[in-house]
Amino acid sequence: MKKQARFLFCWLCLQVIFASVFSEDWGAAVVPSMNALVTSCVVVPCTFKYPGTELPDSRMRGIWHEKADWKNIIYQEDKTVIVDSFKGRTKLLGRLGNKNCTLEIDEIKDHDNGPFCFRAEIPGQDKSKFSFVENCVSLIMMRDPDDPTLDQKEVLEDGVPTTFKCFVEHTCPSHPPTLTWSRANKDATTKNRHLSNGVWEIESLLTLTPTEQDDHTLLNCTASFHGGRKSLTSKRIYVKRKANIFHIIIPVVAVIGTAILFGGVCFVMTKKYKRQIQELQTRGSVGMRSRLSRMSHRFRSVDWRTTAVLGQLM
Repeated sequence: MKKQARFLFCWLCLQVIFASVFSEDWGAAVVPSMNALVTSCVVVPCTFKYPGTELPDSRMRGIWHEKADWKNIIYQEDKTVIVDSFKGRTKLLGRLGNKNCTLEIDEIKDHDNGPFCFRAEIPGQDKSKFSFVENCVSLIMMRDPDDPTLDQKEVLEDGVPTTFKCFVEHTCPSHPPTLTWSRANKDATTKNRHLSNGVWEIESLLTLTPTEQDDHTLLNCTASFHGGRKSLTSKRIYVKRKANIFHIIIPVVAVIGTAILFGGVCFVMTKKYKRQIQELQTRGSVGMRSRLSRMSHRFRSVDWRTTAVLGQLM
């Protein structure tokens, strides 16, 4: 009796252990929310794990469905079971055998909010179906794309090659946006890199040699997104002229010429005023002598008449 009880207890313990291990082997990692540009696409990164050994793609089935009702399937290999609003718009980019359940939704509609969940099935095995309803993704609709960011130096130098950087974030790496410049961009280089949680950044580098003619002109960077949406950023270019001998000589000559001209005018004006002062002084002296001479004649005439009268009286 004791042996049977001990055996039953051990069997129950093993069942609990194996059951917990079995349940822990199912798991999924899905981004909880993502931005999605209307008319474009969104790629939802997804990985999962299942019990047992790794299986080929043909031995597994991947399904994406709405969280509210798992029968509303938005992706499955059998296209006939997909709801009409998602037919022809969904694609599994990951390989199930590699435990990758990444999903692409194309031609995003403004009602594709979700949440959407992944379900894995292993046909032919008992207890081989699992819906990861605790790891679903919700989509945040964007009617307009983000404007690209344009990085450049504040002031450029004439004749010195300068690199301009334009970049914008997106969530559609299978159809990344195209970045174009308002200047010739045959030598521009483009790079698309993953940031985190399904967010990507596309970057374009343009090397340009500015000239004086580029000063105060606009440089545009346009982002064209899958689905037809576009956004644009503009920045004004300021170019510093290259220093040369003429930029030094011309200002110096101008200053010296101005100083000589000003000094000549001052010299002429000073000479003219001195002459006028001398003329005024000369005129004043002559006038005074003339008045004194007339007064002297008058006094002499008076004296002579006085003498004549006195002589007659005597």
